[in-house]
Amino acid sequence: MNYGIVFGGASWEHEISIVSAIAIKKALKANLKFIFVDANRDFYLIEPGDMRANFFSSQKYKKCKKLYLKEGGFVTHGIFGVKGIDVDCYINLIHGCDGEDGKIAGMFEFYSLKFIGPRLEASVMSYSKVLTKFLALKCSVKTLDYEVITKNQKPNLTLPYILKPSHLGSSIGVSVVNNLDELDYALDVGFEFDNEILVEPFVDGVREFNLAGFKGAKGLELSMIEEPKKGKMLDFKQKYMSFTSSSSVEADLSDEIKNKIKDAFDRIYTGGRFDGALIRCDFFVIGDEVYLNEINPNPGSLANYLFSDFTGSINRLANSIKVEKKIHVDYKYIHSITSNKGKLA
Repeated sequence: MNYGIVFGGASWEHEISIVSAIAIKKALKANLKFIFVDANRDFYLIEPGDMRANFFSSQKYKKCKKLYLKEGGFVTHGIFGVKGIDVDCYINLIHGCDGEDGKIAGMFEFYSLKFIGPRLEASVMSYSKVLTKFLALKCSVKTLDYEVITKNQKPNLTLPYILKPSHLGSSIGVSVVNNLDELDYALDVGFEFDNEILVEPFVDGVREFNLAGFKGAKGLELSMIEEPKKGKMLDFKQKYMSFTSSSSVEADLSDEIKNKIKDAFDRIYTGGRFDGALIRCDFFVIGDEVYLNEINPNPGSLANYLFSDFTGSINRLANSIKVEKKIHVDYKYIHSITSNKGKLA
């Protein structure tokens, strides 16, 4: 199968997406086309040999063929006309804005393209940390207590707490506030990236676990459960550079807790309508209870390091995706009106 890896985007996580696309080149054993979305939201076809970080930072990508999205997929325009690129299934690997917020998903759905990634509705629910809380409530999955603040507001929760920009991933703009002397700076950092901040109690030493999965033709397929190494919290480097590694280690957990995590994942995946996507959910375990921390709808390199057979998993997911049937419009209703009244012709 030929895959089109779509990455970049006009996002704070633009560079993370580039690194993620470079990593998936090694992880996914298949025929790959690389489609780069620059900060101006122009599309470029990147040769596999040019998939290096400095190729993008140096702006050399601008010499590549420009792509245009239309019915049937991406095409190039040239002196010999319009030519499509050979892609059977696209993979949405844009992190943050443009990719995880639903923009590219909406375009793919609009043009009836087969793609791996959350559909529009699922993207909207998982992109916002606040809406994710509502989704978890709907799915009967526990989350930590929280409040939402906007500019000129301050938290009411008991210290210590953690501030998270609502519409941003990769731990960008996140701060732990232990005392009020740290609050103003943390608010300045958070509001630099978002107009809405999620505030949660900070639980020092809480155990965190990651689980990825998807639903294919044979039902739910799950990765191993990982307990990522962290300092006080999972920061930018620890959380999002791990996808460049080739493997991970199964978490040391009781079967009871593992089953609770898997059940929570299934509830979120099904209730959030994530069909067609490979997602990763991050959980807290406090005592014997499992809490959803975050949903990563487009995890770094699609969490390849959590799967023993990543390529096989992607192929099974891609083969299970069905493109939405087109609605046949025959204008019978309008014809019946015009033939009866003769006023709308």
